[in-house]
Amino acid sequence: MWLFPLFLIVPLIEIALFITVGGWLTLWPTLGLVLLTGLIGTILMRWQGLKVVAQLRGDLRELKNPLSPLAHGALILLAGLLLLTPGFFTDTIGFLLMIPKLREIIIRFVGARIQVQAYGTGPMQSRRDGPAVIDAEFYEVDENVPPRGPSGWTRH
Repeated sequence: MWLFPLFLIVPLIEIALFITVGGWLTLWPTLGLVLLTGLIGTILMRWQGLKVVAQLRGDLRELKNPLSPLAHGALILLAGLLLLTPGFFTDTIGFLLMIPKLREIIIRFVGARIQVQAYGTGPMQSRRDGPAVIDAEFYEVDENVPPRGPSGWTRH
């Protein structure tokens, strides 16, 4: 429900800022500034995104928890989208999200309010009341006897 006011207020702020900045700078410098922020945003997103991908690879290689670089990557992607969106308000928020320390604060703030629950399915899921039980049938295969006919695995 909180998204509706956001979709209403943000465009109104952008229109007001376009009118105000356009009044100070005139049309062409204002449009040039919008294009410049989009270009700078693209460069920043690529540069910081590559750093986060390198950190993610290192964490995966060392078998560390990859959630921090994934969260940073998601915020960098959001920042890039905001910087590519024409407007001064969204550009300001996008540039702020490009600051690693601010992203860290946001991740901690949101992480403190999220409760992670794990769900599993299937017979191998761990249970609190004892070990998992697998119900199966088997028969022993004599390796010295060649199989009779096709195995059935390739039939369509």
